[in-house]
Formats: sequence, C-alpha cells, structure tokens
Amino acid sequence: MAVYKKIELVGTSKEGLEDAIKSAIKKASETLHNLDWFEVKEIRGRLDEAEVKEFQVVLEVGFKLD
Repeated sequence: MAVYKKIELVGTSKEGLEDAIKSAIKKASETLHNLDWFEVKEIRGRLDEAEVKEFQVVLEVGFKLD
C-alpha cells in the first residue's frame, strides 16, 4: 500500500507556462524524492505596461512517502 503527500508550488518563468512548471518541479526535486505527479491549479502572470512579463503557475505535486 502506498501513501502520498501533496504540496503546493508556484513556478515562475519569463519564457512560458511549461518552463514555469518544469522549473518548479526541478527545484522541488532537489529536496524531495519520489515525485510522482503534478496538477496545475492556477495560471496567472505579471504585466508591465500591458505586456506579459512573467508567467506564474500554481501546481500541486504528489510524492510517495517512504
């Protein structure tokens, strides 16, 4: 039987949504192990003079407990 924990992350990127997701997961993997899945919960961004300057993605990441 497996038990999982979920945490919420916010990834940011000036390049795009996919990059924001990947950077959040990569950073989390530095201190967490057994990462198994993710789910995007929110997408937003930062504007400057009506131009998109940054993408922000809120995601939940699940990992299996030892």
